[in-house]
Order: sequence, then structure tokens, then C-alpha cells
Amino acid sequence: MTHTIQKHEQYALVNIHESAFDDAMATELETVARGLFREGFHNLILNFATATSITSAGISILKKINMLCSRELGLMVLVSDNDDFVDLLIDGKIRDVTILPSVEEGIDAVFMNDLENEFSAESDDFNDDDMDEDGYTQSEKP
Repeated sequence: MTHTIQKHEQYALVNIHESAFDDAMATELETVARGLFREGFHNLILNFATATSITSAGISILKKINMLCSRELGLMVLVSDNDDFVDLLIDGKIRDVTILPSVEEGIDAVFMNDLENEFSAESDDFNDDDMDEDGYTQSEKP
């Protein structure tokens, strides 16, 4: 599989330079993704700009990578503006997949996902036990 990897603080961008994403390439992408996970990257942007076809093994690997990203509160973004290729991805029924037409939109999606995770973590810090019987916290009490 011909590809390039660009590593950034919050995500890794994998540019895949192949027109047909077949079984052998799927296996290699899995190896690349596992290496990135070990390095601490949980947000992956996979740029399929030149891809026109994908095998069922490719879909299976994308499902696995998506699950690994989600498990770590990360995001896998698939990038393609080829409608036929996007249809193949949609037909693959990858749960909660994010497919966008440009890398820039993928980067924005990663940042939005990180912000949502931060806000969610902050709201999880709220403890009902901190309230008195009137529904006020100690700092809110009139």
C-alpha cells in the first residue's frame, strides 16, 4: 500500500495513494493503524482521495479501526469526494462512521469530537450528593 502519514498533536492523517483498496492493503492499513494507536493517536483521518473501490476485507478493517478509535473516545474520519466510493463505504454499514469530502473538514470533525468529549467529562464531574435538600450546591446557596 502506497501511503504517507502526517502526525499532528491531536490526530494522524493517513493519505492512501491507491485506486483499489484490496485485501492486502487492508491488512497493511491495520498494521499502520495499530502502530499509530500504540503511539497514542486515537483520532485517525484516512484520506481515500484517489480510491475508487474497496473489498469486504477493507470494510472489515475499517470497522475494526473505527471501533478502536471509538473505544478510546477518538474518531476515525474517512475522506473521499468520490460519490461511488462513498456509496461503497455507506453500504459497508460501518457503525457511526464519519465520511467527509475534504481533509480540512475531517480535521474540524476531530477538534469538535475532542471538545464534545471535554464537555462530557466536565458534566460527568457533577455530583448530585453536593446538593442540599433545596437543590443548591454550597457555592450557589443564597
